[in-house]
Amino acid sequence: MDLLNTLVEKGLRREPPTREEALAVLATSDDELLDVVAAAGKVRRQWFGRRVKLNYLVNLKSGLCPEDCSYCSQRLGSKAEILKYTWLKPDEASRAAAAGVAGGAKRVCLVASGRGPTDRDVDRVGRTIEAIKEENEGVEVCACLGLLSDGQAERLREAGADAYNHNLNTSEATYGGITKTHTYADRVDTVQKAHAAGLSACSGLIAGMGEADGDLVDVVYALRELGSDSVPVNFLIPFEGTPLAKEWNLTPQRCLRILAMVRFVCPDVEVRIAGGREVHLRSMQPLALHIANSIFLGDYLTSEGQAGQADLDMIADAGFEVEGTGTPTLPAHRADALAAAGGGCGSGAGAETGGGCGSHAGAPAEGGAAEGGAGCGSHSGGGCGPCGGHAPVPEPAEAPAAEAAPGGARTDLVAVRRRGAGTDLAPNA
Repeated sequence: MDLLNTLVEKGLRREPPTREEALAVLATSDDELLDVVAAAGKVRRQWFGRRVKLNYLVNLKSGLCPEDCSYCSQRLGSKAEILKYTWLKPDEASRAAAAGVAGGAKRVCLVASGRGPTDRDVDRVGRTIEAIKEENEGVEVCACLGLLSDGQAERLREAGADAYNHNLNTSEATYGGITKTHTYADRVDTVQKAHAAGLSACSGLIAGMGEADGDLVDVVYALRELGSDSVPVNFLIPFEGTPLAKEWNLTPQRCLRILAMVRFVCPDVEVRIAGGREVHLRSMQPLALHIANSIFLGDYLTSEGQAGQADLDMIADAGFEVEGTGTPTLPAHRADALAAAGGGCGSGAGAETGGGCGSHAGAPAEGGAAEGGAGCGSHSGGGCGPCGGHAPVPEPAEAPAAEAAPGGARTDLVAVRRRGAGTDLAPNA
């Protein structure tokens, strides 16, 4: 297929496809799907080999968000039955992070719902970062706290943060249709603030909100232009109690095409399968590892993921290996560029090679996600990544009756499992 040959050649040269080529990837047929995966896999292996980076989420503050993001179970007015609690103490967060690191995670993602942090919140998160790094030598820490004010990114970096996550989520043209309490420009501004402070920029998207192919392509090109080192791809988890509860638009094949398009547009960037992968990729998850080089380990912010051991078994069975703590994640040219800009994930192996995100020990999108108001809590109802360990949870809600949703999506195959709802267990237990 001439299109795929062209995309591979461009990816190996770090040259982006044209917009028309990116759209053509999303329009390929099911008969061509394995060819698309194989082509994206060639680009992935060129820059990341067969390594899979593991990320682990610690939900510092859950629910009670004043923002109105339509996809989020923590939004203002949400009727979703989720865990709600205020800030974890630094030692509680450190213990939760240790569970992820013990499972092989290189990066810990600290997420808090809300529009954005106060200066007092930044101080609190700074103490949490210090506690985590004291107990877990070399760990990468990514903060996801919402919209940043002037000077806050610098303070997070001084406290030891390596990266900052703030997803664009969808295209600028459609952003106003999913959120009214802040703007697309607000999100771009926060990513730029993080980058300017020397933090590695982690910014991604949510697929499945009813967007057109052009919207997906537009947001991925915007992420490329922003210089995101890590792009979490979240698949909407349609939580009951949110405005997008009926948006079951994704199939496993559609998810694979989206991941492949992201890989072709961002060939040498960490592409992370974030929230919603278990719900939408299902038994096709191992194929997605041929495209993406990063996943979240364990649960998400407000929903369950599959067991961590199942993730590790899946990686091994598919012929991949967990990325070690001494191995840089980003290719040398990106790590060096990040270091030259004065930032990146600075400690560990990466320090010897010029730094760069993921270039040291330590250790996503729920993405979906992602997760909250304008914060990481602003991801796809799923979250920025896993939500702590595997606390016992109530029985899963019954799956919807078997039916085909628009585009052939099946809502009867997987029930959305709410994490910890209705329990009095400590979060991230």
